[in-house]
Amino acid sequence: QEAWTEVGNGQRLAQIFGTYEMRDKIRPESSDEEVISVIREEAESAISNSFNVLRNRIDRFGVTQPSIQKLGNSGRILVELPGVKEPERVRKLLQGTASLEFWATYDNSEIFPFLQEANSTLAQILASDETAAPAAEKEESQAEQTADSLLTEELQNLAADAEEMEQYRKNNPLFAALQPAMFNGRLANGACIGYASYVDTAQINRWLHMPQIEALFPAEFKACWTVKPSSYIQGGNTYELVAIKATSRDGQAPLDGGAVTDARVQYGNSGGNPNVSMTMNAEGANIWARMTKDNIGKQIAIVLDGMVYSYPTVNTEITGGSSEITGNFTLEEAEDLANVLKSGKLPAPATIIQEQVVGPSLGAESINAGLISFVIAFLLVLLYMAFFYHGAGLVADVALLCNVLLLLGSLVSFGAVLTLPGIAGLVLTLGMAVDANVIIYERIKEELRSGKGLSKAIADGYSNAYSAIIDGQLTTIITGIVLFIFGSGPVQGFATTLIIGIITSILTSIFISRLIFEDRLAKGKNITFDNKFTRNLLQNTHVNFLSKRKFTYTISGLVIVVCIVSMFTKGFTYGVDFTGGRTFVVRFDQPVSAEDVREATIAAFSAADEADQSQNYGSAVEVKQFGGESQMKITTQYKVDQESTEVDAEVEQILYDALKGFFAEDLTLSEFTSTLENPNGIISSDKVGPTIANDMKSDAIIAVVIALFAIFVYIAFRFKKWTWGFGGVMGLAHTAIIVIGFFSLFSGILPFSLDVDQTFIAAILTIIGYAINDTVVIFDRIREYKTLHPKMPLEQNANEALNSTLSRTMNTSLTTLVVMVAIAIFGGEVIRGLAVALILGIAIGTYASLFIATPLMYDVTMWVERRKAAKEAARK
Repeated sequence: QEAWTEVGNGQRLAQIFGTYEMRDKIRPESSDEEVISVIREEAESAISNSFNVLRNRIDRFGVTQPSIQKLGNSGRILVELPGVKEPERVRKLLQGTASLEFWATYDNSEIFPFLQEANSTLAQILASDETAAPAAEKEESQAEQTADSLLTEELQNLAADAEEMEQYRKNNPLFAALQPAMFNGRLANGACIGYASYVDTAQINRWLHMPQIEALFPAEFKACWTVKPSSYIQGGNTYELVAIKATSRDGQAPLDGGAVTDARVQYGNSGGNPNVSMTMNAEGANIWARMTKDNIGKQIAIVLDGMVYSYPTVNTEITGGSSEITGNFTLEEAEDLANVLKSGKLPAPATIIQEQVVGPSLGAESINAGLISFVIAFLLVLLYMAFFYHGAGLVADVALLCNVLLLLGSLVSFGAVLTLPGIAGLVLTLGMAVDANVIIYERIKEELRSGKGLSKAIADGYSNAYSAIIDGQLTTIITGIVLFIFGSGPVQGFATTLIIGIITSILTSIFISRLIFEDRLAKGKNITFDNKFTRNLLQNTHVNFLSKRKFTYTISGLVIVVCIVSMFTKGFTYGVDFTGGRTFVVRFDQPVSAEDVREATIAAFSAADEADQSQNYGSAVEVKQFGGESQMKITTQYKVDQESTEVDAEVEQILYDALKGFFAEDLTLSEFTSTLENPNGIISSDKVGPTIANDMKSDAIIAVVIALFAIFVYIAFRFKKWTWGFGGVMGLAHTAIIVIGFFSLFSGILPFSLDVDQTFIAAILTIIGYAINDTVVIFDRIREYKTLHPKMPLEQNANEALNSTLSRTMNTSLTTLVVMVAIAIFGGEVIRGLAVALILGIAIGTYASLFIATPLMYDVTMWVERRKAAKEAARK
């Protein structure tokens, strides 16, 4: 509304949106607020209807475990289809509006005179744009354009000479691109008015829609291309232009797909290609009977989503409401057409603004790598716990096993699709799952050292550990929720696994391990919590952490300054999520040079720019090695603002032409896409429109800020002091800035990808949620000591809390680091950047909880108390 106020020049919205279709909802006197309310309701209704239609189409597509969900109020719908082998087929299925229309047609002889006039007028328009053209050429052009007989001769006897061909194109621009429909030197009968190569169809459309050209044709005239190449012309890339005749006053089709009640695939009596048989309701059957009766001997065009599927000649009146759509279909095409007709018409066109395709070979490799990293991490955690905590460690291992089973069962019950980031979340959960056990065991060990019996020590250890466990895990859940809300696709899968894993880990670590302990105690069996190597490890330490705070502040400050300078000078390598564009991971059958591949792709896209006279996207091509010398990641901004399937196919064609020479063995365009049998070619692709890329950037910043604010509020509330929340959040900000700065400093230096994308933001949010755990446990111990020793100075209290929780801090960090190292080494190239970010975050977060968060909490608290004391002294 604010934007309209600026540009509307006082015009009311009712004057714009008060159309004939909206006359019952928007009246001339409606206020702008009322119009906006109606528009919002219509938009929400359209999105809901689109969601239902897409869900019906996907259900009929036959994919295992499909996922479709609305993304809040963004007007976007997320569709996940595992196991799809034909991405192009899916694109057509999702983007087709299923706007089926039946039209009367013109005969070719009725429209040809208008085409001749359009050809002449267009030549004059184009000639007037060429100010440097000699006057003699213009006169010759005008003379030739007035002779129809000359035109026919030139159509039949095109000169082979390039100069004459160029002159012909200037004199007859329309007919140079659109070959009139002629047979044996005469105009052909029927609704087809011309033929054109696929590459020329867009230019012809632009010409026919020019106001000067459009005015030459009858008001009822519409031109539509056939959906498939013409079967009459060799080559397979020439399409027919069909003349549609709008006979109704409002310009709408006399009959549309709303009358279709059923559609199915069937074969004709003589076999051959499949066709689609339709059944109409009573009203549609009556209109169809009248329409066919009025057009006996003429052709009726059957148009779906603006493309002509067939235009059969009507031989007799058709009653009963049955009809067929023929069009040289394959079985899959016929099935998809019947599917969309049965599912219903989309209320508005659906556009794919972000697309990620993982080929079957890369998918299988990624799953294998993810599962290997999961198994290795699982075994390492089991061994670590068994070694460090001896008998109690084995109990923790049983609880961890139960946690994995419970987590997988929960994911299955929710119908979650396990993506590669989801597997990473599963592995990360393993490391975080033992956090609660570590807190409990360290607490029990303290109780045992104080002289309590085993049974009493276990009971007190559990009860005293609850608050630290709940506080620490809740902060991680908070960031997981933020991640789920602001993320999409694989990132949401990561967040889902993380949230469920935290909940199940709390249940298993508290209840399963306690049940086993109680059972052993009831049977009089002993339980050990350490061995001779770990019994006194990190115990009775007396490190004065706070005395070193000026030194650590200085070191951290210098590192942060370097990171910030790098962010503003060197910047980041952004993933396609944040830049928009198309990214392809291409696997070659031999080692290749990234520089050679880059030069070839830049040349190919630059040539395409010049041929299309579009913006200069050719230089915006990035090529880098991705996991080996035979695998490259290629990102291009070519036509980033155009999101049609035709442009997608064009980009793949350009990429194929540029790269086919780098393969040792020849391959066709169809072989350029990886399959299980053919692991080479495009093994994954990702497309993000510029609009959603900007939205993702904004959402990422908002998500990080909200997560930090939510944790600040939670800690301030739980510990009843805002200074404690401030210290905790500043420690998190310190960790996040250094990790982000690392990705800026070392991008392009380290031998793996350090792209800043949605997955990276997921890592930052996970670090924020996880790194606060150590700080929460320390703060919880400070609060406990304040209750036990109210007169103890805060500095002494904080130092003792830091020392008493040091073993727990190191153990939880090490268990999580172990699993993340397993992901970094064995998880594959796709999630290596995520693993590196988490490893850095865990290490730096541990340091921050000891040397930044707690000291800052102390300094700010003391500053507040000094100010309070000064104010009280001033009053006296």
